[in-house]
Amino acid sequence: MKNRFRKWSLDDLIEKVAAVLFEYEGISSGVSKRTVQSDIQTMRSDKLGYNAPIIVTDRKYYAYSDPNYSITKAPINNNDIEKMKEIVGVLKQFNGFSYFDEMSDMIAKLENNLYKSTNQSRNCIQFESNKQLRGLQFITPLYSAILNKVPLLIEYKSFKALKAQQMIYFPYLLKEYRNRWFLIVKPKKGRILITLALDRILEFQELTKEPFIEYKGIDFDRYFDDLLGVTKSERDRAHKVILKVNKHHAPYILTKPLHHSQVLLKEDHEGIVIRIDVVLNFELEREILGFGECMKVLGPRNLASRISKRLEESAKQYKNLESSEA
Repeated sequence: MKNRFRKWSLDDLIEKVAAVLFEYEGISSGVSKRTVQSDIQTMRSDKLGYNAPIIVTDRKYYAYSDPNYSITKAPINNNDIEKMKEIVGVLKQFNGFSYFDEMSDMIAKLENNLYKSTNQSRNCIQFESNKQLRGLQFITPLYSAILNKVPLLIEYKSFKALKAQQMIYFPYLLKEYRNRWFLIVKPKKGRILITLALDRILEFQELTKEPFIEYKGIDFDRYFDDLLGVTKSERDRAHKVILKVNKHHAPYILTKPLHHSQVLLKEDHEGIVIRIDVVLNFELEREILGFGECMKVLGPRNLASRISKRLEESAKQYKNLESSEA
């Protein structure tokens, strides 16, 4: 078990495996010591392609000698690939149904990855990805914790913190924004929702004996409905943001709206004026700043002032460059 919060003896592993078998398979007979020892030896070998670097410390505790090792990173064999191809084939048959609308890109990605595994010379489709992004391995176990309503002890280090902190959280939602994943939680010692970035989570542990406190606020679909990104408190409310876009970028904004609330207010030879109803947050400012001189905030005034100041600070960084070229 990969968990830095505790040491795992053989008895601990037997107990954990038995609990998982009962939870997912309904098997109540437990698991033998010999079976677990045999499974450990299999994981150590190349029989299944794992070659897991399992060691025993203090003659009692089992651990990975390489803290970054994970069996999920092991290559899959040909039989697994063929089975996955069959599954993708079944999914493709339902791809045109409305129920599968949001799965089209996932199915295409699966098919492409399987094709690459057997035809190394060709790649038919590319998706946005960041191979250096941390925390993606947490998605599946965090999803399971949310689904099964299990509190978590999370070790987290924010960008501003000097050192990591451990706290108990109640997990409610996993959310993706621009290929980065976030976990929406409520601290045990707190009243408001908090957004944790998965790439800042160092480790976590399930607390199965800790009572779970459900979220009783508004539905999360509505909670994030007035938002660009993920940064929001329960007290934040949407503002009417008026933006002027020049004629060169107007077609881009019209064909790819900034937000589903986008409304066209004016269109002429200079460009367009649009309105979006969103919370004023960091992600909104970053989106506006990304358009540079091509977009101007007409309202609200406090947002326009903040964007103006940030652009001025940005321009100052190039003052020395201009003087050196003169």
